[in-house]
Amino acid sequence: MASCLRLKKSNCKNCYKCIRHCPVKSIRFSAGQAHIIDDECILCGHCFVVCPQNAKEIVNDTEKVRVLIDSGAPVVISLAPSFIANYEGTGIEAMREAVKKLGFYDAEETAIGATMVKREYDRMLSEEDRDIVISSCCHSVNLLIRKYFPEQLRYLADVVSPMAAHCMDIKRRIPAAKTVFVGPCVAKKDEAQMYGDAIDAALTFEELTEWFQEEGVELTHEVVPNEETLARFFPTTGGILKTMAQESPDYTYLALDGVENCIAALEDIARGKIHKCFIEMSACAGSCVGGPVMEKYHSSPVKDYMAVASYAGKKDFDVPQPDVVVIKREFAPIDRAERTPSEYEIVQILREMGKYKPEHELNCGSCGYNTCREKAVAIYQGKAEISMCLPFLKEKAESFSDAVVRYSPNALIVVNDALEVQQLNDAAIQLLHIRFASDVLGDQVVRILDPRVFMDVKRTGRGVYNKRVYLAEYQRYVEQTVVPAEDGRMILCIMRDVTVEEEQRQRKEEISHETVEVADKVVEKQMRIVQEIASLLGETAAETKIAMAKLKESISDE
Repeated sequence: MASCLRLKKSNCKNCYKCIRHCPVKSIRFSAGQAHIIDDECILCGHCFVVCPQNAKEIVNDTEKVRVLIDSGAPVVISLAPSFIANYEGTGIEAMREAVKKLGFYDAEETAIGATMVKREYDRMLSEEDRDIVISSCCHSVNLLIRKYFPEQLRYLADVVSPMAAHCMDIKRRIPAAKTVFVGPCVAKKDEAQMYGDAIDAALTFEELTEWFQEEGVELTHEVVPNEETLARFFPTTGGILKTMAQESPDYTYLALDGVENCIAALEDIARGKIHKCFIEMSACAGSCVGGPVMEKYHSSPVKDYMAVASYAGKKDFDVPQPDVVVIKREFAPIDRAERTPSEYEIVQILREMGKYKPEHELNCGSCGYNTCREKAVAIYQGKAEISMCLPFLKEKAESFSDAVVRYSPNALIVVNDALEVQQLNDAAIQLLHIRFASDVLGDQVVRILDPRVFMDVKRTGRGVYNKRVYLAEYQRYVEQTVVPAEDGRMILCIMRDVTVEEEQRQRKEEISHETVEVADKVVEKQMRIVQEIASLLGETAAETKIAMAKLKESISDE
């Protein structure tokens, strides 16, 4: 059976809001993405409503219904009684006129089926010896019991929902008819698939509204009073009870709305604390008028109740009651096949989450689970990730950042926009000859450093990088980087002690200078020697020339 609620993965942003609001925690997280677990989901639609990224979407069946209309068969809408709150001021007659423009054969009120169902409830209580009876109108409640409270299935009324009863009645009256339910509920799409023969498709109010807009169909505001419409109360909390005779004095009649309240009541039933009671259960707060697809963001509980109350009559719809066998429905349990971890496995997972003692289990709920142990079970079952624990991530990040700051060889100083020292590490304390960090925390930075560079960075918003500075007071050379942080609310100063490097550089410069001076002296001396040698060589050459000339003349005379 295809899922009618799914995730748009690209829009899921690691916020965990859906799991925080899911009453049965039927959402699995993997790589930061949320995935709905179909076998565990009760289709209450809370995740669809609360998702801030609109990452949850309801499967649209509009095209399926168009195909039904194109087939030529008479397609009849079963319109949920909450329509009067969603389409303010538009009665069934105006709705019928509008949907016919879309190609539908007719539109009737699901409240007709509700009349049949509530009559069966009355018969059940007066003629059968039952201890507890839970209404079966809400498909989400039915799924809740079938999946999470199978032992209480014997108390769930074995009667079809008003939607199914009405659609079966339509097909009985109109040969070859196709039925389409329209309402504010996600779960009805799933229920329609379960009643394949009776219900051919289910649309939400949003889908119908979009269809009206595409075809340019405008609704007229027309309400025709009708006293034989008591079952129109069904979509409100206590609405089923308002329509019932309540003639069985041995029974207590009560209405519950909201999944959490329904779960609490089912737990009390399981503990044997409730007897002789008829319980109307609705998954949505306010019942169906608080449904997840009352145009999704339509939330006016008082106004909506008043709209329904003013539209409902004081007598039952004039419809024949079908045979008990026709509207009877047995509900079977649905196995979720969850693995249960041992205590040892839970403890090991808690240790991975950094929770070694009971007091470490904060049960803050930021991950979406009520307790750390519940989260550990979800991790074991593959639904959750350790990284979903906000305190764990915070402590891990702080521990890492503290280690980086504390053990950094560079001096780190943080000042606020008032140039007051907010933080400094051990390297800074040692570099600046500070006894304890508390001696300067909260003081002006001028107490330990020249504030001019901090003032320039604050004024310009631009950082200064790797500037070599001599700290005369501390007799240290540093490479100083000063940058704005936290949108200018903080200024971070990083200083690398380069005193040894600077002294080595200066020593090299001195050696180079001395070498140049020695080289100059050597060259100068060598030049003098060369000149003296050249002078002596010149005199010797002249004397040799004269001697040779005389020798030549002497030889010539002989």
